[in-house]
Amino acid sequence: METSSTLTYREHIEILKDDLDFEEQGDSIYLNHEDDEARLLWAFHRPSGSHPLQVGDRNTDVAIMAFNHSRLRAYDRFTRLNPTVIADPDLRRHIRNRSRMLFRALVDNDFTELLDVLRLFPVFIDQACDQMINGRIWNENYATAFRASHFLEIASEHINDKLIEGVIRRLKPLNTYNYDEAKDLLVELSTQAQKLHETIKEHYVNEFEKWLEREKLHPLQAIVLQKQITHLKESHV
Repeated sequence: METSSTLTYREHIEILKDDLDFEEQGDSIYLNHEDDEARLLWAFHRPSGSHPLQVGDRNTDVAIMAFNHSRLRAYDRFTRLNPTVIADPDLRRHIRNRSRMLFRALVDNDFTELLDVLRLFPVFIDQACDQMINGRIWNENYATAFRASHFLEIASEHINDKLIEGVIRRLKPLNTYNYDEAKDLLVELSTQAQKLHETIKEHYVNEFEKWLEREKLHPLQAIVLQKQITHLKESHV
């Protein structure tokens, strides 16, 4: 509980805060300290967020504190986390608020990192689905049809109308596409058709048919796109 100078760890850390190399000194003293309490306090007080090594600390209390105070991106934070915390529902409860925030950011991106995390840690699928349904869209880093399909495969046991709506909201709206962009997207979707979730294909078929009606293209252009739409519609997994 005390340092060699009889100060408590907390008091010693408070004194170190006045030094320009506070973090460097703290790391050298507390990062690998033999006392769990010392490492726990350092995970909380470290000025730039807990050290990446602390997220995987052998003591689950330290690991939880470090996870919650880390500034690592989501994938790095989850992969570094002490596996015992992930495996134990009671321990996972202590990172729930922070992991909810991480999944809020993950679903508001292009799904690349989201899928990476869920492939390794499917136990968090409930939080991913919750944020997919309830999370607001802040960025314009839309998901691709392929990644959206992959997410729905991972979340197959959780699929309902609200989840599907949440996924579709994170696909780029077709009203932002010009003819060349729409044509390229349709070619891409047709090429990937066998790998796309049926719900995603149905969405694009419906949206592209509406887009065709709205754009009033030259007949030859419309024929080219309609051919791709029909291919997408008739493809089956």
